[in-house]
Amino acid sequence: MKKNKKTKTYDSLYRDELPLGLKPREKMEASGPASLSDKELLAILLNTGIRGKNVLEVAGDLLNLLDGNKDIPSIKEISLLSGLGQTKACAVAAMLEFGRRRYGAFSAQVKTPSDIFTLVRHYADRKQERFISLSLNGAHEVLAVRVVTIGLVNKTIIHPREVFADLIQDRAAAFCVAHNHPSGQLESSPEDTEITERLMAAAKILGLHFIDHIIFSETAWWSFRENGQLINTPFSSIPEQLQ
Repeated sequence: MKKNKKTKTYDSLYRDELPLGLKPREKMEASGPASLSDKELLAILLNTGIRGKNVLEVAGDLLNLLDGNKDIPSIKEISLLSGLGQTKACAVAAMLEFGRRRYGAFSAQVKTPSDIFTLVRHYADRKQERFISLSLNGAHEVLAVRVVTIGLVNKTIIHPREVFADLIQDRAAAFCVAHNHPSGQLESSPEDTEITERLMAAAKILGLHFIDHIIFSETAWWSFRENGQLINTPFSSIPEQLQ
């Protein structure tokens, strides 16, 4: 009589496919969800990888898709990723929609560069630069945080119209921008200064208050305002902490 082949449960497969130091679930149990990267959080949601691709690699593919979309991708788009069928795609879409309904309205207020850093630091582990815009209302409360463009390994290409299209849609009164340096070096480049100056000029024409531009890594940031390079922004509408 042929013995039934023993099948692995999802949980055992999840445990087996990653080395001890890369197990997001154990890390979460020990230190809480805030200690995990975006990729690790998605890995817990996905639970398993596929043959030849562990769960963190599948989560990385999903994260790239999410970073490249300003809205929640369709179930069809998600399910086209290797390792994500219809069932997992539906679970991911449901999680994203629930998060938007529950926590979509930001209550955070930008008063210092560290407030900006708190809202964007989870992008710091990306291998390519992300240029991010933060739409603010008149009280400098956050309306939206978006990845505007994804760049090359060491630089991103951005045009002011890509930033202001979203700000106008949000009916923002003010805004901040930020981008990560995958190298970890926080010094601004000539290109960083140029785009900051172009954004300042466009903001003045549109009547929007440009609060700050920060460059950040996983542990620190560099602020154009703190370094005196946003002096043309009207100070009367900027909290004292950012002046």
